[in-house]
Amino acid sequence: MRYKKLGRTGIKASVIGYGGIKLPLLSQDLATATIDRALDLGVNFIDTARNYGDSERKIGTATKGHRDDFHIATKTSQRTAEGARKELGTSLKELGMDRIDLWQLHTVSDPAAYEQVTGPGGALEAMRWAKGEGLVDHLGITIHRDLGVMKRAINSGEFETVMLAYSIIDQEHVGAEILPLCGKKGLGVIVMKPLGGGALAMPRAQGEPKPGRDPIVRANLRYVISNRWVTTAIPGIQSVEEVEENCAVGRSVDPLSPRGRRRLLRLIGSLGASFRYGQRCLRCGYCLPCPNGIAIPYVFRALDEYQGYPGNVKHIGLETYKSLKVKPDACQECRRCVRKCPSGIDIPAKLKQARIVLDRAIREVG
Repeated sequence: MRYKKLGRTGIKASVIGYGGIKLPLLSQDLATATIDRALDLGVNFIDTARNYGDSERKIGTATKGHRDDFHIATKTSQRTAEGARKELGTSLKELGMDRIDLWQLHTVSDPAAYEQVTGPGGALEAMRWAKGEGLVDHLGITIHRDLGVMKRAINSGEFETVMLAYSIIDQEHVGAEILPLCGKKGLGVIVMKPLGGGALAMPRAQGEPKPGRDPIVRANLRYVISNRWVTTAIPGIQSVEEVEENCAVGRSVDPLSPRGRRRLLRLIGSLGASFRYGQRCLRCGYCLPCPNGIAIPYVFRALDEYQGYPGNVKHIGLETYKSLKVKPDACQECRRCVRKCPSGIDIPAKLKQARIVLDRAIREVG
């Protein structure tokens, strides 16, 4: 297993961590078996959250007597200092521990939530108190979708880590600007949903045995952890076999070759799947250049954001659309792009849909 510095925390975290989000689906015996195997294979970073059902309790039971073998990270979804302090007490009790290595504000994904947790009486006050009391060592934050909130948190100086969703299809568009900003500011980066919440895996019929190797899983994890700004990826775990497959990737952080990246995108495209936020476009750019100058992946990104994001952040899709220099009505349906698309998208038809949906939305909001 390889290890990287988690920002300025001083922690050296395994590049493959253990995501505890799926532990409520497992029996205690199976949870213990998966965690034991992960520790055996060099995993030393385990992540959970107060609202992941009984995940904390199962981790605490599985790791009793092994506290010095790993770093534990958990999260609070509470927005007030009082609520966060109460949840911290519950987390410590459930984990059976007297200290947490990394305590994170959970899913602070819009400006109103950020203002609340960082303002007077907000959860950040409880985090500072807990760190001063020695109950937690380091402070972090997890954010989805809103790049503006991400920038505020990263630039604030309050947090030592940030947790973001990232994969080769980069559904929340953090790769271009947000990850490098984390590196510049010295924050450790924890990648959630490195396999798209499980969508970036070869499908299997019910009862079909898991293949010895899943080329999409292995190549995508390799893509994620080879990013220089990423410290650790925390795929959710449901079996010992998944632990072993994930950890096999952690022995090397060599980046994918251009050929390997193309092969991976072709494999993902062959799934014919719709991913998080309804995304089918892989943002690979193989459809470019458009002879009419349409930035096709950005048009589809705007449509996915507007249609797939929650109501309070749908405006991000409209802002993306407004920023485009060439709108989709410039398409002359030459269909050159269709021949190059790994996902087999009917791009002219999708561009027409995007224009209708987004132009109407802009008119409605004035």
